[in-house]
Amino acid sequence: MKVKTLKKDKVNVITLGCSKNLVDSENMMTQLKANDYDVTHEASDEDANIIVVNTCGFIDLAKQESIDTILHYAREKTEGRIEKLYVTGCLSQRYKDDLEKEIPEVDAYFGTMELPSLLGKFNADYKQELIGERITTTPTHFAYLKISEGCNRTCSFCAIPLMRGGHVSQPIEVLVSQAKSLARMGVKEIILIAQELTYYGLDIYKERKLGALLEALSEVEGIEWIRLHYAYPSKFPREVFDYMAKLPKVCNYLDIPLQHASNSVLARMKRQTTMEEQRDLINYAREVVPNIAIRTTFLVGFPGETDEEFEELCDFVEEMEFERVGVFQYSHEEGTSAYLTPDDVSQEVKQHRAEQLMEVQRDISHDKNLSKVGQEFKILIDRKEGGYFVGRTEYDSPEVDNEVLIDANAFFVRVGDFVNVKVVSAEEYDLFAEVI
Repeated sequence: MKVKTLKKDKVNVITLGCSKNLVDSENMMTQLKANDYDVTHEASDEDANIIVVNTCGFIDLAKQESIDTILHYAREKTEGRIEKLYVTGCLSQRYKDDLEKEIPEVDAYFGTMELPSLLGKFNADYKQELIGERITTTPTHFAYLKISEGCNRTCSFCAIPLMRGGHVSQPIEVLVSQAKSLARMGVKEIILIAQELTYYGLDIYKERKLGALLEALSEVEGIEWIRLHYAYPSKFPREVFDYMAKLPKVCNYLDIPLQHASNSVLARMKRQTTMEEQRDLINYAREVVPNIAIRTTFLVGFPGETDEEFEELCDFVEEMEFERVGVFQYSHEEGTSAYLTPDDVSQEVKQHRAEQLMEVQRDISHDKNLSKVGQEFKILIDRKEGGYFVGRTEYDSPEVDNEVLIDANAFFVRVGDFVNVKVVSAEEYDLFAEVI
């Protein structure tokens, strides 16, 4: 059915997957807006006649969500509620030929690096001068800053290099310019993201330059917190901890996915590190930055993972007492070297191990939160929800970490402001506080 409309085109962008995808969507929206398009992000109203779905292709659950979303809007198009449907992002990059055959209702598919081609479907020009400027879809006080694209690592379970290509760093001066632009928009916290944060600078400066980048970004007026996400433990540039210790704006926080602790599993994963090296790195970080919060993620159910290897992982988590832990279940991904081995851990065992590991971490998190009762913290207020203002300490990243709840009936604070609070009670993943 063809939709008849005299209204101006309106584009709704749907983003699936990680924060790196979100930045891509924001850049796309900025370009479309500069070409006089009315653009929204995940709008709940239904007056958009063009949909762009930015997909994720990381693991099975994410791929299924992307496919389900595409199918939903394909039906919307068939039934005449939208006119055009475009698909971009990682799933489209990886499975474009298959998707074109299976879901032909989509007007065009694009890969992760094909923004100019996508814009061409809108008769829109890619405006080079807008690099560094972008619409943000996050709350106005924080934003993600993508410092590099792609990854040169060869982890046996990971398909990201297949979808994003090799590592490409953004020059320091470009990132500083982007940070200044964000600060002018009212952003107070920037979250540095990459597929592999610690590789930053090797391609363009011939040496790791994450520390120098932190120093340069710390000079940007208006930015008060700088947060580090997605570091790699092998050959970690330890001077980063020195910069963290000496630069007040750099949060005492590191997201460093370790993936496992059993040396035999780490070897099969091709992680280029050992449990002993990981332990040494975390202990070193805590020595240089005594109050650092370490967030990590682990992968359970990797091919051949035995009960003994899983117990090694549980013992390691108990020993290291990480501040934050996330757990994923292994997904058998075509094109990876692990795909050549049998996916021999059952789904039931994967699920049980994920729950067991999170139970270990739940007790650790509860104990750490209880130790904060009576302490004072500077927090950033993210939103008001129900009867609470909800904020975060510098030890917590948006959406994935602990939150601080303030009784809105007893205290008034403004979203986007920093406030000082005293913790009065704690649960496993939440702190309750009073404004000082």
